[in-house]
Amino acid sequence: MMFNWLSLVTGLFYIVLGIVVIVYKFFFTILEPAIAYAMGAVLILYGVFRIYRAVTRIKDSGNEE
Repeated sequence: MMFNWLSLVTGLFYIVLGIVVIVYKFFFTILEPAIAYAMGAVLILYGVFRIYRAVTRIKDSGNEE
């Protein structure tokens, strides 16, 4: 159960990191704008996926109990 909540927080972290990469165009090094947008979008999409997966697992664990 704790893993599901940790996955939810991690998803939020990925979304924030994606926004930061898009805004500042920096990820350990200066990025070209096209690469920053692509990398930020991938990070945001992965964060949304992690949150979706965590929410579905939390709902499933609530139905089993």
